[in-house]
Amino acid sequence: MICVALGLCAACPGYAESAAPAWEKTVTNSERGAFPNPRPHRANYRFGWNDVVAATAEINFGARDGRLELIGAGQTTGIVRALWRFDVQHHATADAATLRPIAMHQVDELRHKTVTTDLTFSATGVTRTRTDNKATKPPTPKKFDFPGLVDLHTALLLIRSQPLVDGSVQRLVVYPATNGYLATISVAGHESIKVGAGTYKAIKLDLQLSKINKQRELEPHKKFRQASAWISDDADRLLLRIEAKVFVGTVFVDLESVQFGEKR
Repeated sequence: MICVALGLCAACPGYAESAAPAWEKTVTNSERGAFPNPRPHRANYRFGWNDVVAATAEINFGARDGRLELIGAGQTTGIVRALWRFDVQHHATADAATLRPIAMHQVDELRHKTVTTDLTFSATGVTRTRTDNKATKPPTPKKFDFPGLVDLHTALLLIRSQPLVDGSVQRLVVYPATNGYLATISVAGHESIKVGAGTYKAIKLDLQLSKINKQRELEPHKKFRQASAWISDDADRLLLRIEAKVFVGTVFVDLESVQFGEKR
């Protein structure tokens, strides 16, 4: 759904060019496009499964000191919350000029434990630290080296910055939280779509994901099949809707409302 790497295996420490898997050479150049960065805004989304609303989230996006900042909070609701209590806090920062990720901090609160994930990005990859309040040992930082990879926040920023001509394809290396994935995003077309926030002219994007395993080979994502995302075909290019086919059925994300300007 939303959802970049240079694909230069020679730049990966200790990784010989001759040993690079063929897929790495297909990764798209990660330079940002000419489309302007989003305006500051606050957006509310609803999440569901097979047309049943199961969760809500508020996203606040803004710019400060040369950085783009996304702060989000979400939670399960209604009968779903009675069965599965889940709250999440998400904070991601990116360079406003290059759209490169800087850091990501996420706290997942479940009924019986809290998991905190921190990602720190560099020119060569990402370092991940993941803590569990039920763990008996201190966390061990883990690294994933791939030049120019992105998180979910910057994947969307980079994609929306491109011309997005029908039929164009971007192949990005994305690291959402605990693992690297090769994301293939195709522009499926331009159409109209109705969401909670209104009816928009939209750009439809199709998404496929492949997991990158420890041997740096691609393998199928066990829970994800395919997804489509719609962004507004206007000066804002807002994320409007995501529909994904996963192992439990079809899940969706829908824009319920949006307000532009800094949060007060």
